[in-house]
Amino acid sequence: MNVDKGYVDAPIDSSLDLKEEIVKLKKEKNAVILAHYYQKGEIQDLADYIGDSLALAQIAARIEAPIIVLCGVGFMGETAKILCPDKKVLIPDMNAGCSLADSCQAQDFEKFIKENPGHTVISYVNTSAGVKALTDVLVTSTNARQIVESFPADEKIIFGPDRNLGGYINSVTGRNMKLWNGACHVHEQFSVEKIVELKQQFPGAKVLVHPECKDVVVKLADKVGSTAALLNYAVNSDEQVFIVATESGIIHEMTKRCPEKTFIAAPPTGSSCGCNDCSYMKLNTLEKLYNCLKYEMPEVSVDQEVAQKALIPIRRMLDISEKLGL
Repeated sequence: MNVDKGYVDAPIDSSLDLKEEIVKLKKEKNAVILAHYYQKGEIQDLADYIGDSLALAQIAARIEAPIIVLCGVGFMGETAKILCPDKKVLIPDMNAGCSLADSCQAQDFEKFIKENPGHTVISYVNTSAGVKALTDVLVTSTNARQIVESFPADEKIIFGPDRNLGGYINSVTGRNMKLWNGACHVHEQFSVEKIVELKQQFPGAKVLVHPECKDVVVKLADKVGSTAALLNYAVNSDEQVFIVATESGIIHEMTKRCPEKTFIAAPPTGSSCGCNDCSYMKLNTLEKLYNCLKYEMPEVSVDQEVAQKALIPIRRMLDISEKLGL
C-alpha cells in the first residue's frame, strides 16, 4: 500500500458513508480514536476521546485497546507510542507536523543545554521525541505553571521551546527561566488591533487567550489558559459572548457544550478571514482517517533508545499532574 505521501493514498468508493464506515472499522479492529480540540469538527465527533495535549497523553497512558489512532500532529503520536510501546499507534497523515516542535531541533537544543550547564530542563510537550529525551520534565499549557512552581524558587531552569509560554510563566511566577527562542505560528499571528475592534463591536465580550500568544495579546485577556481551561471557563461563565484567541478548532466543542453562547474566532494579522487555523492539524481528513483505519497505516515509530529516555520526563509530567489534581 502506498504511503509515500505520508498517508494512505488509496481509492475510496464514493458511495460509502465515511462516518459510518469509520465507526464500523473502529469496532471491528477494537481501535480507539483520540482527537485534539484543534481537529476538524467532523473528526472530533467521531473520536472516542477528545482533549488537549495533557488529556490525550493521560488517556493514551491508560488505554487498553491494541490500536490507537491519534488525530492530531506528529509529536502527539510519538508521545502516545512512547507511553504505549506495545500498541499500534497510527496517524492519518504523517505530514501533520508542528511549527513549534520544528523550531527546536534536538541537536540544537542539546547544544543550548551544554552552553547553560547546571540548569533543570523543562520542555513543552510540543516537541519531538529527541528533545523530550534531553529533558528533565515535560509540561503542557495546562500544568506548566504548577510544575515550574514545584521546583525551588532559586532553581536554574531552561524552558523550551515556546518563548511566549515561557515568558508568561516567568511573569506569573516571578521566575527568570532561560528561554529557547521558539514559537507556534498560529498563536504568533493574532492581531491585537482586530481583537480590540471585536471588543468594541461586542461590548462585554470576554477574551480567551492561550499562553502561547504574544504578550501584547495576553494583556487583552479576561482569561489566559490552556485549550481545556478556556473551554471550561466558557462553559462555567455566565457571560454570553467570547472572543477566542487560540486555534479555531476549539470553537466546535465550545459551541457543542454551550449552544446558547456566541464564540468569535480572534483573527490573525493580515488575513481577510475571521479564523486562525493550524494548517498541520487540518491535514487530517475523514478520507485519510478511513484509509488509516482500513489499512492500519501509517504507523508511528520511535527509536527505542530515544523512547526510553523520553519516557522519563513524560512520566514525571503525568505523575506531578496527578499529584496536583490536574
